[in-house]
Amino acid sequence: MAFNNTVHSNPKSAASIAIDYAEYQHKGTVAPKYMGTVVDQRDMNAMGRVQVLRRNFRFISILGFACTLISTWEVILTLLTSVLTDGGTAGLIWGFIIVTVGFSLVFASLSEIASMSPTSGGQYHWVSEFAPRRCQKFLSYITGWLTAIGWQCAIVTIAMLAGTIIQGLIVLNDPGYSFERWHGTLLVVAITAFSIFFNTFLARNLPVVEALILIIHVVGLFAIIIPLWVLAPRNNAKAVFTEFNNGGGWNSDGTATLVGFSTTITAMIGYDCSVHMGNFLPYSSRSALTRTAEEIKDASQTLPKAMMAAVGVNAVLGFIMIITLCFTLVDVDGVLATPTGFPFIQIFYNTTQSYAATNTMTAVLVITLTASTITEVATASRQLWSFARDKGLPCSSFFAYVTPGWNIPLNSVLVSLVVTILLSLINIGSAVALTAIVSLTITSLMSAYILSIGCILLKRLRKEPLPHRRWSLGRFGMAINIASMAFLLPAFVFSFFPLMAEVDAKTMNWSVVMYIGLIALASVYYVVRGKHHFVAPVALVSRDRADVALGSGRRM
Repeated sequence: MAFNNTVHSNPKSAASIAIDYAEYQHKGTVAPKYMGTVVDQRDMNAMGRVQVLRRNFRFISILGFACTLISTWEVILTLLTSVLTDGGTAGLIWGFIIVTVGFSLVFASLSEIASMSPTSGGQYHWVSEFAPRRCQKFLSYITGWLTAIGWQCAIVTIAMLAGTIIQGLIVLNDPGYSFERWHGTLLVVAITAFSIFFNTFLARNLPVVEALILIIHVVGLFAIIIPLWVLAPRNNAKAVFTEFNNGGGWNSDGTATLVGFSTTITAMIGYDCSVHMGNFLPYSSRSALTRTAEEIKDASQTLPKAMMAAVGVNAVLGFIMIITLCFTLVDVDGVLATPTGFPFIQIFYNTTQSYAATNTMTAVLVITLTASTITEVATASRQLWSFARDKGLPCSSFFAYVTPGWNIPLNSVLVSLVVTILLSLINIGSAVALTAIVSLTITSLMSAYILSIGCILLKRLRKEPLPHRRWSLGRFGMAINIASMAFLLPAFVFSFFPLMAEVDAKTMNWSVVMYIGLIALASVYYVVRGKHHFVAPVALVSRDRADVALGSGRRM
């Protein structure tokens, strides 16, 4: 077993890696054109993984993947109710700026870690490799469960938004329509089924489609904001930037704004999705020929650049949408009372006074959110498969199976459909299901971020060497890691808060119960079975002396 401070006594050169790579190719992995660069091969060699998925994502396609999956401006529109209730226009603007700065630091930290270990396991691999040795395995295991469940819930979140928006449009066009929650559940299943079809039969075309969807993501924004700029009445700047709303009855506007952060956090979380498409594939405990990385070419450099570029692109687009909304939103109480269930639909109609225009503008969101569901399925299935590859789940061999010829984890993709159907059924019996699922998504992912960055920060504080990385924070690394933790910890706590200070069974945010239940279930399963079968990724890591030497010169 090789721990994170173990190095090879006989480092391999690029030439020797290429020879091993050719030998493994002969044994039936993906075609050579999908195997990536020599650096990718070296990274996979260090991680102890086998390349079985196609490395066909490049910078622009993975940028499109991240931008369309997160769908920042679309999510802001669809979750407008909570932030207008707790925060108002001023809370939305200043909250978005704070969250954007905070997550920019978070994803800068994660980008550096991804450059060290560009693995599809993401956070659970990083925790395994960089955590203190005595708790590596358990923390990695819990992180794996958090990310696996978090991304599965993310599918439901986006699909439910797209489905219920369709219902909102029906309400607008047919006032006699009865808004039934089971209708929304059927739409969630239909949208997810389409996404599953795309991730199986059309998987080879996913990178090209992501680049096209990125164009729709950008052009669609202007298709919506230009009519608002031209036709909508203007709010005054003082009201926009200084008037907060405390519709939840909290003790101060500041507390209300922090509770309303859930919208902006949801709109800016998850850019690590690129990591889960970029990396190391099925584990073989018997094989000495474990090489290369996965679906992103030149992953250790492309991943960090794409992550940070996606944060920048979506932050700019999101801010443009927020400023537009706040300056064209005059009657807050009126749009919050809309029978469609979505204030933005009412804003579109109030501005255009046209059903056709409103339908068209809203259809842009349905298209982009459906595209986001496609990428959510891709990310969630890869995360599930990656964790199962290391025997972290029940029936791991089933989840970790990669279909020959398809080179995709088909079983994990199909399981994502089943999980989405089961979770979407909650919506039939509970009107607060979406709030709980959204909160569980962001709290699970933020927990994984906290653990990953915390492990790297601890190594920096202890002045321990870090692996070589091609994308580095340099001397500002520790400061950025500390600032990231300072943002994540309070944001994590407030993500459990309900919208209203006085709660009952219907207004309570039940995600705290779901989160504690998830941690408890994972812990019990770890004690009973996980610790005996789970293969901590660090057990496969064997970095060259050259990497350690380069890392030691970049401790801070």
